[in-house]
Amino acid sequence: MKASIARGLNVRKHRIKKRLACANREKYQRFAAGKGPVIDPAGVKYELADKVRGISYGGVGLMIKLAHEVGLVKAINERLHLLKMHVPYHESDHVLNLAINALCDATCLQDLELRRNDEVFLDAVGADSIPDPTTAGDFCRRFKSIDDIEDLAGAIHVARLNVWERQSPEFFNEAVIDMDGTIVATEGECKEGMDISYNGEWGYHPLLLTLANTGEPLSLVNRSGNRPSEEGAAAQVDQAVLRCRCAGFRSIRLRGDTAFSQTEHLDRWDAAGTLFQFGYDATPNLKDFANNLPESAWKKLRRPAAYTRKGPQRERPTNVKRQIIRRRGYLHLELKSEEVAEFDYQPTACRKSYRMIVVRKNISREKGEKCLLDEVRYFFYISNDYAATPAEIVFGCNDRCDQENLLAQLAGGVRALTAPVDNLLSNWAYMLMTSLAWTLKAWAALLLPVEPRKREEHQVERRTWLRMEFKTFINNVIRVPCQIVRQARQTNYRVLAWNPFLSGFFRLCNVLHC
Repeated sequence: MKASIARGLNVRKHRIKKRLACANREKYQRFAAGKGPVIDPAGVKYELADKVRGISYGGVGLMIKLAHEVGLVKAINERLHLLKMHVPYHESDHVLNLAINALCDATCLQDLELRRNDEVFLDAVGADSIPDPTTAGDFCRRFKSIDDIEDLAGAIHVARLNVWERQSPEFFNEAVIDMDGTIVATEGECKEGMDISYNGEWGYHPLLLTLANTGEPLSLVNRSGNRPSEEGAAAQVDQAVLRCRCAGFRSIRLRGDTAFSQTEHLDRWDAAGTLFQFGYDATPNLKDFANNLPESAWKKLRRPAAYTRKGPQRERPTNVKRQIIRRRGYLHLELKSEEVAEFDYQPTACRKSYRMIVVRKNISREKGEKCLLDEVRYFFYISNDYAATPAEIVFGCNDRCDQENLLAQLAGGVRALTAPVDNLLSNWAYMLMTSLAWTLKAWAALLLPVEPRKREEHQVERRTWLRMEFKTFINNVIRVPCQIVRQARQTNYRVLAWNPFLSGFFRLCNVLHC
C-alpha cells in the first residue's frame, strides 16, 4: 500500500491505543472525584450536512471492484441471457444487487428499498438507481429452467477459477468437498415445489456442496421439502470433482454423513482416484462384525485438545447442570472412553472391499444417584484412503461437521437460505445470487496479498478472513464509514475511522487497483 496510507493507519492505531491507556489510568480518578457516567449525551447536536456526504458501508465499493476484477460481471453478462432489453439493468446488475444487499446486512428482499432511496449509496456504487424489491423478485422469476440456473452457476465458477489461478502451488494439494442438505422452512402456502419435510416443516430442502479449504459453495441445488438428503448428490459430486480437477487440484477427497455413503457410486469414484470418507449406518451385520473383533484390534482413540491453555490452570466451577440432573433423577449419559478399530467390508452394491473404521464409545448411564449398566455404541466410517490411520479418518469425518457452521452462516448471516419468491426455481436463483455475498468474502480472503517480509503475519490474516463469521466480516470490512466524493469521473472513498482490519483492506485495494 502507499507509504502515506501506512503512516496514517499507524498514527490512528497508536492514537486509539494511547486514548484507551489514558482512560484506564483516569478511571480511578473519576471514581475518586465522584464524577457521573462516562457515556454522557450532554452537548449532542444534530445538523444536516451541506457538502460532506458519507456512507456507513464503505467496503461495498471494494466488493464491487473485486467482482469486476475476477471477471464475475463479464461472465454473468456473457452466459446469462434472461432480459430481452437492458432498460437500463443488465443481468449482472440484478445479481450484484442481491449480493450487495446481503453484504449491507439486509434481512429480507424489501431492504433493497433502503439502498434505492439512499443517494450517497447510489453514488458510491456508481448507479443512478438500482432495482427495487419488486423488480428483483421479477428477475428471480425469469429463471424458467435448470439451464438458466446452470448458466449463472457456470459464470460464478469462471470467476472462481480466476481467483484460484492466483493461488500458490500449495493451495492445489488437495480439495476437500463436503456435502449436506438443510431445510429451508417457509410460512407461505402457495409456493410451487414446497412440501412437508421429515421434521414436519413446510418448505424446501436444498443440497449444498462446499470446498472445505475455503468455505466456498461449489454447488447449491434447491429441492422439494420431502426429498431425501442424498438425492441428486452423486451428479453434483461428479460435476464438482471435474471442476476441481480442471482447476489443477492434485487430490480430491469427498466427505459426507451416513446419508451420502451411496455405495453404488463408490467403485466409480475409487477407480477415478477420488478419495472418500463417509459415515455409514450402524446396521446389525456391522455391529456383529465389531462385536466379533478381537480385543487386540481395538486401540484407544485420543482426541487432540480443543485449545491450548494459556496461563495457570483455573479451578473448575461447579457443574450446575449436572447437579440439577442428579437431584431430579433424570437419565444422564457420559462418555467414558473411545476405542477405534478397522476391518475390510464390501457393501452389496460394490465389487470390491473398502476400509470400514469403527469407533466404540463406552457410555456410563446414571439416573439420580443410581449407576445403571454401561452402554456401548458403534459409529462406522467407510473410506478408500489406505495412507491415513484410522484415527485420522475419524477426525476427518468429524471435521465435516464444520459444514453445519457454514450452513448456519448462509441461513442466519447471509440469509441466503430463505424462500421469498413464489416457486422452486425462482427461490433457487435467489439462494444462488444471495449466497454470492459469502463467496465474495472467501475470494477477498484468497486475494489478500502475502508479502515475503511479513509472510507469517499475512497468512494468519488470510486465515482469519476465511474463518471469519459473516457478521464479523460485515462489521470490520464492509461497515467502514467513508466520505464519498465524486469528481473527475471518479468515486473517491475517504475512510473516516480506523479498525484493525484496515491494513488488509488497503492491501486488497492495491491488488484490485482501486
